[in-house]
Amino acid sequence: MGPEKTTIAAVPGWQSTNTTAPGQALTRAIVMVLGGLGIVMAINQQFLLNLFGFQPLGNAYLYYLIGIFLAVAFLTLPASPKHPHRLWWFNPVLAAAALVSAGWLGMHGLDIIQKGWEYDAPAMADIMASVLIVLVLEGVRRAGGPVLLVTALIFGSYPLYAGYMPGFLWGTEFSLLGTVRSHVLGVESIIGIPMQVVAELVIGFVIFGSVLVATKGSDFFMELASALLGHRRGGPAKVAVMGSGILGSLSGSVISNILTSAPFSVPTMRRIGYPAHYAAAIEACASTGATLMPPVMGTVAFVMASFLGVQYSSIVIAAVIPALLFYIALLFQVDMYAARRGLQGLPRSEIPRILPLLKSGWPYLLSLAVLIFVLMVLRMESRSPYYASAVMLVATAFRKETRMTLGRAKALLLDVSKNIANLVAVLAGIGLVVGGLSYTGVAGAFSRELLLYAGGNTALMLIAGAVTSFVLGMGMTVTACYIFLSILLAPALVQAGLNPIASHLFILYWGMLSYITPPVALAAITAANVAGSKPMQTGFYAMRLGMPLFVIPFIFVYDPALIMEGTWLQILERVALTLVAIWAITSAFEAWIYKVGKVGILSRIAFALGGALILFPELITSLVGAGVLVAVIAANLGLGRRRAVAKA
Repeated sequence: MGPEKTTIAAVPGWQSTNTTAPGQALTRAIVMVLGGLGIVMAINQQFLLNLFGFQPLGNAYLYYLIGIFLAVAFLTLPASPKHPHRLWWFNPVLAAAALVSAGWLGMHGLDIIQKGWEYDAPAMADIMASVLIVLVLEGVRRAGGPVLLVTALIFGSYPLYAGYMPGFLWGTEFSLLGTVRSHVLGVESIIGIPMQVVAELVIGFVIFGSVLVATKGSDFFMELASALLGHRRGGPAKVAVMGSGILGSLSGSVISNILTSAPFSVPTMRRIGYPAHYAAAIEACASTGATLMPPVMGTVAFVMASFLGVQYSSIVIAAVIPALLFYIALLFQVDMYAARRGLQGLPRSEIPRILPLLKSGWPYLLSLAVLIFVLMVLRMESRSPYYASAVMLVATAFRKETRMTLGRAKALLLDVSKNIANLVAVLAGIGLVVGGLSYTGVAGAFSRELLLYAGGNTALMLIAGAVTSFVLGMGMTVTACYIFLSILLAPALVQAGLNPIASHLFILYWGMLSYITPPVALAAITAANVAGSKPMQTGFYAMRLGMPLFVIPFIFVYDPALIMEGTWLQILERVALTLVAIWAITSAFEAWIYKVGKVGILSRIAFALGGALILFPELITSLVGAGVLVAVIAANLGLGRRRAVAKA
């Protein structure tokens, strides 16, 4: 066999690690050096190692990270979507400017705090702050697109014209220089909560996800899902749901999850009879759950914990039941689809044997156990992914197939560097939105006004919030959408008496629905490209399969037992009722009822209505809904017997 080739995707002008173009090789080397420096700095800060006598104080660490990973973003993210692989001459200039401006601010991190430079700074600090804010805007344009750039510009510049706005939109006005100083030298904007979360928590989990893929952990979890469910009715679809759910729970990334698992899951689903658009829709929905499924969930969950002032483990506990219900709903649908069409599972000869598989995959299970133990038991959220990654790297070194070779190490370093750079570019820009709304005082006024207009009607506020979250999710990343609405909408929901964690999770759920809902449907379109299906058709099927995502948030907002708030009896009762309701609604969608078989349109409508009634947190409506389900089943069984007698 020839030398190993490691593909590096989405890096301008790069095709593989053995590319010979001097410009590409030099850029790749610079990115690896910068990324490695940033990762070492993060580890040094997290474990207080004081490497080489270096331990950034105050806000210096945040400025250094912004400089390093903004530079990586300019070297790896395309300047123009029309020329994604072109190496522009100004990319190194922008990268150098990011390093110089943020580096200078980092060197004066203590002075910025102790001498109050946010209000009165020397000329050089003003120059460096001005340069950095321009670079942050260019970074958010490249990483988040034009919609996010416009959002950052409008709200970032809000202090300039807040004094001219009417009513509750009026706020404290700043000069141009005062606005720049507040955004760059203050602690509520560029180096505010979003960037602090990246620096303290997210970097470690990005490393963990990349190590998992680099050591072929993704292959193991897909094979594990196949061993458990592959031989069942519609097995490949169930493997896709379970496998993507496990991978997503560890990576927290929707699109990378699709690109990792879809090339294997979609062809297998198509082979046993699932249409291309349906297979792609299943993969899109299963991967979208990556943002919801503990223990990792994604960047937004860490930001949520910081905004709420709770430990990340509290978010994990609250999110686990709704996420499991979503995946159970997907399994119901793919199983009933297979039952109605007579689709079988994979032959036993193609199914991996469970015991040999577990024997070979013990490093991944061990690292997962370490992650959960340190995260949930020791409550060391920020250090848990580093320990888990170290365990995985050591444990996988005993097999040649998973050992970290030089080629894999380079690919891992590049992947981690690019992923962190993308996050830093987006969240530094979103920091401008947070800062603009916070410094002017408009965020609090907006929440109070929303509460006043709604007249305390929580249903009206939730519907308005759902629509707003969904619309913003079309043009923003899920994290950006959540941060924006957590400032404006979430406080009003909490003041109206709703559970704080449930309110924030509600915004997250509705913001991420754009992944599977046309016209944007980024997850569905990505999966459709792999499957060769029509993007919009795939999007509409993904929306139907993901319908529980539209309903579950309203349930846990009105009944927090679903997010583990309440007694065990209340939690078990709500979970059981929700399971029955989801089964009834998905049965109506798929026109199939277990032990009954295929049903007609009237039975489907009645079954969906019965399921909806069970969802209401009232005993009477639940009993009426259960009665409707029993009546539909009895009527169909009786009709089936009469038909059988008539045929005889």
